[in-house]
Amino acid sequence: MGQYMLTYFSISINSFRVSGGILLMMMAIDMLHGKVSETLQTEQEMQEGETKESIAIVPLSIPLLAGPGAISYIILYAFRGAGLHHYLMMVLIIVLVVMILWGVLACIPWLNRHISRTGINVFTRLMGLIIAALAIEFIANGLKGLFPVLAAGI
Repeated sequence: MGQYMLTYFSISINSFRVSGGILLMMMAIDMLHGKVSETLQTEQEMQEGETKESIAIVPLSIPLLAGPGAISYIILYAFRGAGLHHYLMMVLIIVLVVMILWGVLACIPWLNRHISRTGINVFTRLMGLIIAALAIEFIANGLKGLFPVLAAGI
């Protein structure tokens, strides 16, 4: 379905790589600065959530786990191959990631008691650095596809 949507809007996969990389880079920069990204929740969304009776339906981590960055990565990975085997592997990987995330999220109360705020900030910044490197790879691969002369020089 994603390929048809990109075709309908005349968006090349390389343009999507660059835009997905930029989005990931914005999130990574916010993580490196140790603040909650505005790509996760804007001030208006936060105020709207405070006026609702229950905001527990959508935890703060959902935009990071299944937000624009994750969706971009899945779409880009889907273009790496074709066929039933490739898509079954993608489903298997997603299920594995969900199980790992469930384990990590289940451990959060224990981690919160045993890791200091400084430790959490250090880990957040380290993950921000890894996400920034991944974003650069997305952008570089997209630019090579958009401008083949760049790939010829390497």
